[in-house]
Amino acid sequence: MKVHTILAATGAALAFAVAGSASAHDGRAETVTPRFDQAIPNIPGKSLVVLEVDYAPDAASPPHTHAKSAFIYAYVVSGEIESKVNDGETRIYHAGESWSEPPNARHSISRNASRTRPAKLLAVFVVDSDDKALVTPIK
Repeated sequence: MKVHTILAATGAALAFAVAGSASAHDGRAETVTPRFDQAIPNIPGKSLVVLEVDYAPDAASPPHTHAKSAFIYAYVVSGEIESKVNDGETRIYHAGESWSEPPNARHSISRNASRTRPAKLLAVFVVDSDDKALVTPIK
């Protein structure tokens, strides 16, 4: 793995964790864990980065954007995730469901839809290998 993509994934995890802590109710926050990071051998300059996002009950991420080069595939592993990307509809995704986010998308809602049960998703990024910040909170 390249050091800069490891740093990017770690930075994304930290940005999600810090931002999530600030917006979660009653101190409940998300936990972001980097799970995979590797350059794509047949697509020069691109990497595949996978982050696991665990949401405590009622936890949420603040509105954010992702790296301008990032195409994202999100898969709900367990629980229910409420999401809104760009001007699309707000939707609740259940375990086994997924969605995608185009490059430079605005993710205005990303949260656990349950107040009592945890939720987990995998965020799979296809991103320029030199992009450092995978997540940028919207102020």
